[in-house]
Amino acid sequence: MKKYLLSALILVSGGSAIAQQTTPSDALRYAVTDLNGTARFRGLSGAFGAVGGDLSAININPAGSAIFNYNSATGTLGVFNSKNNSNYFGTTSSDSESIFDINQLGAVFVFKDSGKSDWKKIAVAFNYEVNNNFDNSYYSRGTNPTTSIGNYFLNFANFGNNGNIFPIDLMETQAGETVSDLYSYLASLSNGFAAQQAMLGYQAFLYDYNDGTGTTPNTPPFYQSNIPPGSFYQENSVVTEGYNGKITANVAAQYQDKLYIGLNLNAHFTDFRKSSSVYERNSNNPALGVQEIRFDNDLYTYGGGFSFNLGVIAKFSDSFRGGLAYESPTWYRLNDELTQRLVAVSTDGANVFTDVVDPGIVNIYEPYKIQTPGKFTGSLAYIFGKNGLISFDYAIKDYSNTQFRPKRESLFRDLNAVMADKLTTANEYRIGAEYKIKQASLRAGYRFEESPYKNGKTVGDLTGYTAGLGYNFKGSRLDLAYSFSKRDSELPFMSSGMTDAAKISSKNNNILLSYTIDF
Repeated sequence: MKKYLLSALILVSGGSAIAQQTTPSDALRYAVTDLNGTARFRGLSGAFGAVGGDLSAININPAGSAIFNYNSATGTLGVFNSKNNSNYFGTTSSDSESIFDINQLGAVFVFKDSGKSDWKKIAVAFNYEVNNNFDNSYYSRGTNPTTSIGNYFLNFANFGNNGNIFPIDLMETQAGETVSDLYSYLASLSNGFAAQQAMLGYQAFLYDYNDGTGTTPNTPPFYQSNIPPGSFYQENSVVTEGYNGKITANVAAQYQDKLYIGLNLNAHFTDFRKSSSVYERNSNNPALGVQEIRFDNDLYTYGGGFSFNLGVIAKFSDSFRGGLAYESPTWYRLNDELTQRLVAVSTDGANVFTDVVDPGIVNIYEPYKIQTPGKFTGSLAYIFGKNGLISFDYAIKDYSNTQFRPKRESLFRDLNAVMADKLTTANEYRIGAEYKIKQASLRAGYRFEESPYKNGKTVGDLTGYTAGLGYNFKGSRLDLAYSFSKRDSELPFMSSGMTDAAKISSKNNNILLSYTIDF
């Protein structure tokens, strides 16, 4: 009864139970989008804001569908390979992932005015595209000279109760109560996630409760680590899968021969799974204390969202075009499900004990919302008649405007303040060129995206190069593109208490094949 009275007081002091310990990287998963789409679009590094005439180009500037002269449909298949090289305290390792997937599928319908109206035509398009492919894997290992992953649990035990220690009554099972019962009960608290982490560590004997009695001078109660100090060999294995997709309904119109305007309404949907396993061992005191730890987490996030685009393309001459487009924030509504398992091996000098804390419970959290930042894109293109083109796009996005909602929740309010402080405005530059030789086309492109972080290290700048080929069969077209991009980042082993990060160098190689038919 004492435990339930104490927990009731904790529940009164906060709000309803909300999401697990969310971080800025969870929001950036949806705020930062990859360059995807048709092979022609990729071949020019997406520099299509003033070019149009491509189903993926409408994602940059929705006025681009009015450039089409015929009804057209395009489908794109892609092979995606990611390789991640890791450096953790001087130890290097690598992991890679390859997939084959449908990247894009869409069609545009052109309605020309046969009269004398200044509105020459209207185009209506529907397009499916993958904004982000989440299939990836990371593996890091090395020896941490000072910090155990056990500090993650200890930090929650001593400070996770709104900056205070969790009462021992909430860490121990009562008569007739299982670890699963206790884990499930703690989820109902306002700070339930923190309480669960603290309880997992206590049940695995990573630390003991000290009531402060006998200390000089007497101190308040605290939890004391059972992990001998020293250095720690650690491994971190992360496997992610899923996608962030978008279905676009587009309408655009051509006014006279000089102006194109367009609008997109976008439905977003996401399915993300992340399995992580952190392992640690030490021989700091072979006769006493915790020798090994393994902590497994499986996260499932799913949901959907909405956004819109507005755009205009102006023809300054037959050869020179300019474009301006706005992409609204995307308003996501997401759901999280989480399962956890902790295993610890310890010794008292004479015996070795393996403690498995596996609640077997799926935490299903209350739905929450993420608002990604809006984006402005300015574009220029020069068309060399029927011989080719060169184009340039510049985009700007303020990632510090990324927000979790509802804002009334203290966790989200604090997290939004952190993102406003750590994230920044990022510029993006894309340039592409296409040269035609009769029915064949040669393409190349370059893009550069600045880091969304002020420090430029948590997620670094992105540099990418592309090349492509196309062949027009007069009524249909086959396009092939290759793209390469690289970006450095830092991947912490734990989200708090022990935040040492591996330095990750990521390289992505993609090959796409598109088939377009006019009808």
